[in-house]
Amino acid sequence: MDLGIAGKKALVCAASRGLGRGCAMSLAKNGVDVTITARTESALEATAKDIRDATGVNVTMVAGDITSESGRKAALDACPEMDILVNNAGGPPPGNFRDWTPDDWHAAVNANMITPIELIKAVVDDMISRKFGRIVNITSSSVKAPIAILGLSNGARAGLTGFVAGIARETVAHNVTINSILPGRFDTDRLRSGFAFQSQKTGRSEEDLANDAMAAIPAKRFGHPEEFGELCAFVCSQQASYITGQNFLIDGGAYPGTY
Repeated sequence: MDLGIAGKKALVCAASRGLGRGCAMSLAKNGVDVTITARTESALEATAKDIRDATGVNVTMVAGDITSESGRKAALDACPEMDILVNNAGGPPPGNFRDWTPDDWHAAVNANMITPIELIKAVVDDMISRKFGRIVNITSSSVKAPIAILGLSNGARAGLTGFVAGIARETVAHNVTINSILPGRFDTDRLRSGFAFQSQKTGRSEEDLANDAMAAIPAKRFGHPEEFGELCAFVCSQQASYITGQNFLIDGGAYPGTY
């Protein structure tokens, strides 16, 4: 399917690895020039090379912290007249809410709620003026089914979801859509770090924990970042102009609810 976005320009945050990388690659395969951000320059360079080699599109790198004001400014300056924004930032660490301080909460809310809102605010009016815009927020399946040890993430991402539910209904009349993709368990560094945390707490091996986790997923496996990226590319397509304010759960059937 031709998604109709060749020649568009996208900013993909936290794109050096994992789900962000998957999104950047899929957009590039559909002819989108991508600006990718990450904190680690070496990882960013490797990803940029892979995308260029695979697709031939223009790839711009911005090394920095997207959760900081200076990091956001650098990313926005590198991608003027942006057509597509993929919001993404590393999730806060797991733990017990009894141990979290106000500073922990402030950091989580800044990274996973305030940062995407600030980026939306910076680009949405220009998108409206050009009559095209696609904003995708990478959140978490915990928005629908909270995970106890990820309370910091549960709270911050639910706040972003509530904000988007309102503004997405205002922008769609101008062909600017805002949606979220809710990943379940994907084979990423983030997932593996969770198993490492659980292993320290329980004494069980990371491999056993991973095998148990896969067994609990109806698909009997973890997701691949490439699969996530393909969904992101479709949500950014011309064909998806009638979809806004939605939360797309992609979790191999793990969520047991009807709605």
